[in-house]
Amino acid sequence: MHCRQEMRFIGEKTALERLADIRSRFAEGIRRDFEHAAKDCLTCETKGVCCLDAHFVNVRITRLEAVAIVREIERLPAESQASIRRKILDTVERFGLENAAEDNQQTYACPLFERDTGCLVHHTAKPLPCIAHACYERKEDLPPDELLQEREVRVFELSRRTYGSDGLPKPLPVALKHLL
Repeated sequence: MHCRQEMRFIGEKTALERLADIRSRFAEGIRRDFEHAAKDCLTCETKGVCCLDAHFVNVRITRLEAVAIVREIERLPAESQASIRRKILDTVERFGLENAAEDNQQTYACPLFERDTGCLVHHTAKPLPCIAHACYERKEDLPPDELLQEREVRVFELSRRTYGSDGLPKPLPVALKHLL
């Protein structure tokens, strides 16, 4: 006989606070333990190339992470918000992401990166894979995959306890489109 444990839900505000804590601790650990071996983004010949490389970016986020990002977008001036919405819709359409939401290999250029500004949610809602990413010269200097995976599982569980859905993380532009 299997006994299914009842899931305890938490409020969105509490979940967003916990998400911010997970992100903050993860970013601190990456900076402390790994980034010293990476190339400084400020010295990159083509700033943002990793974020805009449509053959590289494959960031998938939970509904909770999408809510955090949308809240940051909504703090921007109305004109900027409209521009970002257009970029998100264009990204979903141009890369066929809506139909490929279950395809874990589908890549795209990030609509949250602007050449003159950088990542629009860098300090407040940057997804975990983006926090872990840097240009490392040697493979052995990279943060171990398990470090990111452990935090992603925690965020997934937090999102599930908030919204009651077991829906898999979606490509960032698709998740944002559904909330915008």
